[in-house]
Amino acid sequence: MSKRSFETHGYRASAGASDGNMNPFPILESTSAMSPPGSGDEPRPSKGRFCFISLGCPKNLVDSEKMLGTLAIDGYTLVSEPEGADFVVVNTCGFIEQSRKESRDVIEEMLSLKRSGKTGGVIVAGCLPQRLGGAKLLEEMPEIDQLVGVFAREEIARAADRIVGVRHKELAQEQREVFRPAPIRALDDRERLRITPRHYAYLKISEGCNRTCTFCSIPMMRGKHATKPIELVVSEARELAADGARELILVAQDLTYYGMDLYGEVRLVQLLNELEKIEGIEWIRLMYLYPVHVTDPLIEKIASSTKVLPYLDLPLQHVSTSVLRRMSRRIDRDKTVALVEKLRGSIPNLVLRTTFIVGFPGETDRDFEELKDFVETTRFERMGVFTYSQEPGTPAMRLDGHLPEELKEARQNELMATQQEIAFEFAESLLGYELDVVIDGPAGENLWAGRTYADAPDIDATVYVAGEKFQPGEKLPVVLAGRDGYDWIGEIADDES
Repeated sequence: MSKRSFETHGYRASAGASDGNMNPFPILESTSAMSPPGSGDEPRPSKGRFCFISLGCPKNLVDSEKMLGTLAIDGYTLVSEPEGADFVVVNTCGFIEQSRKESRDVIEEMLSLKRSGKTGGVIVAGCLPQRLGGAKLLEEMPEIDQLVGVFAREEIARAADRIVGVRHKELAQEQREVFRPAPIRALDDRERLRITPRHYAYLKISEGCNRTCTFCSIPMMRGKHATKPIELVVSEARELAADGARELILVAQDLTYYGMDLYGEVRLVQLLNELEKIEGIEWIRLMYLYPVHVTDPLIEKIASSTKVLPYLDLPLQHVSTSVLRRMSRRIDRDKTVALVEKLRGSIPNLVLRTTFIVGFPGETDRDFEELKDFVETTRFERMGVFTYSQEPGTPAMRLDGHLPEELKEARQNELMATQQEIAFEFAESLLGYELDVVIDGPAGENLWAGRTYADAPDIDATVYVAGEKFQPGEKLPVVLAGRDGYDWIGEIADDES
């Protein structure tokens, strides 16, 4: 799970890659109230100062940006450090035990500052309170001032008001929990205060998930799938483009199910057609495609598009039919292999990212070897491996055949070692090629970090380019001249090349 660190960029917070060395607290400084893109409000006297910490996935990050925008519109000022702030907001992750522990650790750190009088109050938002329930979390951490559930994010300013005491004094101070039921339609994410670099933005096109994967707790926190209407997604994309975004990264719990609940059919291709028309958008990246609804029209769209990148994040989770059946993935080995072969054969220069879970209950040595052979044969350019996590309330908890942690970790290490060789060979294969590289930001004195089309922010490889006057968002022709592990060393291409 990643933490976001913010730096001054006008009225915008800018997040760098999560490299394990960043300051755990936001470092954005501002002296006046801020308005997110599209609000049109003039700066006015601040109602209070707050610090914001965002944890978890890009979908959670969009929620953070929306809450930041709401607080800014309501007159609150984002500051660089929790010390001296009127309150701190921690938007949490609750997906697996490791992420819940990190969320608890950050909350406890903020509560410690509150005890010492260095910050005024602590608001805990997002997936952790939604997963555990308000009563349980307040019993565990009674010094938390306010809890705001996933779907109550629009109430973040009222929660802040209760701490700062600006208004709504008629509301009982003991009202410490705000939860709302999952919406029938996805929430409106416009008027965000973005915490990504200006040139790329995450665009959440739906909420929740209708899948019944036995290992997954997402439906308990995020509810059923709720499609954001095409016209609303396009309106938000235009707002992001007007604010400087040139790369849209489409995210959802299940991207390929888009439209089914609202229109009665999958409409991801239609959405992509509309997004391609938006002036200023150059790259459209697709993340979190459940394999069942990767249709021929979608494949054809990706193959023919000049804006939709030939980069697909396709979490397969496993390849053994018996394990997939126990996971309730609704796909088997043969269909998985056929899908990958079709993608490889249909989309030129395709880069595939996937994730696998090892150590799932009942996974045998033979199942694992089948998965390892599949990885060696398929040669995914990008891949992550997770050990199975026992998540309370999920059907997998009731399965037999749970494996010891030592075995799960050994399988994870073995599979990642296999993948490392494949990833290094892929990096080597591109040496000498000229590719467009988008500059994300500085990486040292006269050194810049960028990405090719094959790389999503924060999770994939980086291209390091030497130069003095580059700007974030600038697209440069770069020759991949050297390699450093998963990353590349690039040289600006000559005009004649």
